[in-house]
Amino acid sequence: MEDAHRFRDEPEQDRPGSPADRAVDDARGDRRVEPMRLTPLLPRRQNPWLLVDVDGSPAAHGALVWALREAARREATVVAVWVVDDDGDDTLPGVSRPGRRTGAVALERLEAQVLRAIAETGVTGRVRTAVLERPVFEALSSATRGADLVVVSSRGKTLLRPAVPRQPTRRLARGA
Repeated sequence: MEDAHRFRDEPEQDRPGSPADRAVDDARGDRRVEPMRLTPLLPRRQNPWLLVDVDGSPAAHGALVWALREAARREATVVAVWVVDDDGDDTLPGVSRPGRRTGAVALERLEAQVLRAIAETGVTGRVRTAVLERPVFEALSSATRGADLVVVSSRGKTLLRPAVPRQPTRRLARGA
């Protein structure tokens, strides 16, 4: 009997795929389709971050424009940073923070530079702004020049290494 003419109330053993049919399939050499085992999907790598030091100079503006275009191309996020230097007349140098007024003025200048770069490139929605103190920025920028940076948080420790491995130093044989 063909499959098109079978009744819905047939017993289970008469339906295709039942254990009784497996012996017939094996005799005919038909192979059954096994369920496919899929490997678990790995989480997608986080989109890159582009850190740009904006100080109001034409070179910094050019870097910000380039970073915005690159962020649009790579689906990245630009972090535009204005670095605030410590005031030299503090009673306890290195201990006090820059005043709120200094941070607010720096943030206003930074956002004005970012708006200017957005108007020039047309790239929107990919920029975050931050005002950093000099020691924090120097720690981040030194990591780009090969220094190790260990980020310690409540979730643990992470060692940040440069994305491009350093070239091993070559040793010349003496007398070469």
